[in-house]
Amino acid sequence: MLVLLPPSEGKAAGGTGAPLDAGTLSLPGLAAAREAVLAELVDLCAGDEPKAREVLGLSEGLRGEVAKNAGLRTAAALPAGELYTGVLYDALGLGDLPAAARARAERSLLVFSGLWGAVRVSDRIPSYRCSMGVKLPGLGALGAYWREPMAEVMPEAAGDGLVLDLRSAAYAAAWKPKGEVAGRTATVRVLHSQVVDGVEKRAVVSHFNKATKGRLVRDLLVAGVQPAGPAELVEVLRGLGYVVEGEAPARGGRAWALDVVVTQIH
Repeated sequence: MLVLLPPSEGKAAGGTGAPLDAGTLSLPGLAAAREAVLAELVDLCAGDEPKAREVLGLSEGLRGEVAKNAGLRTAAALPAGELYTGVLYDALGLGDLPAAARARAERSLLVFSGLWGAVRVSDRIPSYRCSMGVKLPGLGALGAYWREPMAEVMPEAAGDGLVLDLRSAAYAAAWKPKGEVAGRTATVRVLHSQVVDGVEKRAVVSHFNKATKGRLVRDLLVAGVQPAGPAELVEVLRGLGYVVEGEAPARGGRAWALDVVVTQIH
């Protein structure tokens, strides 16, 4: 099973660890593309700060993020699973997973990133600010930039099992499973269901959508299950207490679209 995750804007401080060693990152086929993005981002942020803030979509109050990017090559790095601190990662709780579940997380979780393309949770990276929606002056829109290098490495990374795609739209733009891989890919949407005046209404609630996805991945890791494909995933999630709706796509070569329906937001 391969689980595709978005990163988070929230990140832990890098501390005093060793700096980035790009040669140790997973998916080495992305090395050249990573270096190109890193070089332009560092140069941009070390130069014209107002321009850098404009490109990155940052307010003046976040000017410290520009300085942080300028120092990426020498900044302390830490495992990606410890770096990301947003809602999804808080719910996932990698730090207190049982040892066997943590080992499964290191094998199966892949975090997409505007700067790094994609990394494993054990890959050591510095704190940065560069979303997939950024358009760098030289390389252009990062969502489009990453498509070619991702297309080269992701089919092998996907292996021959289930691909559980929990990315947001901006990060999904960097790689779309195709053909046989798409047929064993499942995307998940979390819907909040409530009854208003006797009528059920469903809506996506961003914060809870992320939290539910984090708990769902945690439950799969702790349970130690390896669904072979989307149909088996549905049964596994139902066995874990989730309300899941969805069925095979009408045509082959397309991902399954699953809805996880919740009635309480917490």
